[in-house]
Amino acid sequence: MQLKPASDDKVAPQVHTDQTTASIESVSGRDNSTQRGLSSRHAQFIALGGAIGTGLFVSSGETLATGGPAFLVGSYVLMSALVYLILMAVTEISTYLPLPGGTMNYYGSRFVSRSLGFMMGWLYFYSFAIFVPFELTASAMVINYWHPGVNNAVWITIMLLLVVGLNLLPVKFYGESEFWFAGLKVITIVGLMILSFILFWGGGPNHQRLGFHYWMDPGAAKTMIVDGDAGRFVAALATLISCVLPFTFAPEMIVVTGGEIQSPRRNLPKIARNFFWRLIVFYIGGTIAISVICPSDASALTGGGTGAASSPWVVGIRNAGIGGLDSVINAVVITAAWSSGNSFLYLASRSLYSMAIEGNAPRIFKKCTKQGVPIYAVAVSSLFSLLAYMNVSSSAADVFDWLMNLVNTGGFISWVCCSIIYIRFRKACDAQNIPKESLFRSALQPIGAWITMAMFTLLCLLNGFTVFFPSQWSVSDFLSAYIGLPLFVIIYLVHRLVNRHEAWAIPSHEVDLQSGLDELEAEEEKEVPTEGWMVRFRRWQASAVSRFK
Repeated sequence: MQLKPASDDKVAPQVHTDQTTASIESVSGRDNSTQRGLSSRHAQFIALGGAIGTGLFVSSGETLATGGPAFLVGSYVLMSALVYLILMAVTEISTYLPLPGGTMNYYGSRFVSRSLGFMMGWLYFYSFAIFVPFELTASAMVINYWHPGVNNAVWITIMLLLVVGLNLLPVKFYGESEFWFAGLKVITIVGLMILSFILFWGGGPNHQRLGFHYWMDPGAAKTMIVDGDAGRFVAALATLISCVLPFTFAPEMIVVTGGEIQSPRRNLPKIARNFFWRLIVFYIGGTIAISVICPSDASALTGGGTGAASSPWVVGIRNAGIGGLDSVINAVVITAAWSSGNSFLYLASRSLYSMAIEGNAPRIFKKCTKQGVPIYAVAVSSLFSLLAYMNVSSSAADVFDWLMNLVNTGGFISWVCCSIIYIRFRKACDAQNIPKESLFRSALQPIGAWITMAMFTLLCLLNGFTVFFPSQWSVSDFLSAYIGLPLFVIIYLVHRLVNRHEAWAIPSHEVDLQSGLDELEAEEEKEVPTEGWMVRFRRWQASAVSRFK
């Protein structure tokens, strides 16, 4: 795809340029820069691995227990649709300008306002960084399933060293590790779905034909807090909010890889299109499979188990009389948690690197090694990993839970901001007459962006809504559910106050849509076209035949 400027007979738009929009294209030589070390294969599996995490293996069981199978599947269908709309919006933006360090907070600064980019940058950095100790703790708790006598701090330390060490290597090593770990998760989830299909028809050791038995007993939908239809509505809404965590920041992960992937304009749209089928197969198909084999009233789902002990897959497998698979799933959960921790440290360091380029973080964080690793950004992001040791103490674990609750709010705020950025980007393209054929466009946009902005704003306000029922009121629960919203708003308003001379939003005709295009086009001209596997196979086949003649 070749991007073209507006036609010559149009008046050139006045472009809004400042330190934020210009600096990302001109990182000084002494600082080096990140490198395009991720191949299409790497990026495809990074996106695929992000779609299959501990949420689908473990926390989906708690969601099933909250609302029952009907609300579980319905929530995943609705959330998949909304996340896909976000994905198509951010892909259009990042495909147009896939610059090194081009995270969504950078696009927020460039297309909307520096204050929005500043707030999003720190939101992303905090959220990604705090996810690392969360995943390290999950790994340690799962290993403890096998070795209960060993202090969790030991396993946390081992996982921490592996994650940090891998992120200090060139990005191609990160991409290669995610390729294999994602492959393992895909094989596992496909195998579990096939097993669920067999159990559906009674192919298990006890030969019980499950069908949709658990949709009838204990029932397709539950009530929550109150009885009747009102209780089912509360349960449905609580289930929808509960299922968000496995999806959190998945679209943003693809955007970040755009700065370090080879041939980004060609590969990013492919990744986005393939992600649609991953949502259908792994999320929707996976939850249907869970609803078939696992009853929503199973005590293990809400009994405080860890790892495979609280996995709906294991509950269903044990009910079917199949032994030994809990350890297999446990091993995969460890891999999924470690892989997620690895990805979130990568994302946190790149967010800090991007902010440093924009001027929203100290300059030292944009310094890279000769291999393209933002060494200081990785080091500081890694410090958050030490928070994992808080979970060794039960009292400190309560504080860590509060820190994690900020992330839940951050996910909703991020998607609202992504919608706003896309709407402003689309208006700027129209105002400056950017040819439609030079853009990756989705038929679902821009209507989709307005839908996601409204829906995620509503869900952000409803996050923790159950606390407002008299029987459920708790000051600590209220603060943990909602403290993130005013916190990030304050960050935005403080930056806005300091820079009050700037407009609330950059006028559409002044948005900088040109800086960096020349470098990208020059980079594309140097690219060597890659051959598909079928072309390579036919060439090899022709060569082999010629030898025998």
